[in-house]
Amino acid sequence: MKRSKELTEKRKDFVNDYVKRNQDKQMKVIVTELTEMLFLSERTIYNIIVQD
Repeated sequence: MKRSKELTEKRKDFVNDYVKRNQDKQMKVIVTELTEMLFLSERTIYNIIVQD
């Protein structure tokens, strides 16, 4: 369980950092790039972004 929690925290941090670094792009483009990099659904990425 602990490992899973650590991985989700790292993933969340990565997504948030990526969004901050690429603020000049449209959100749809950022989400598409993250979807391809992390193999996550768009919904999951949007949920991670909204949580913060």
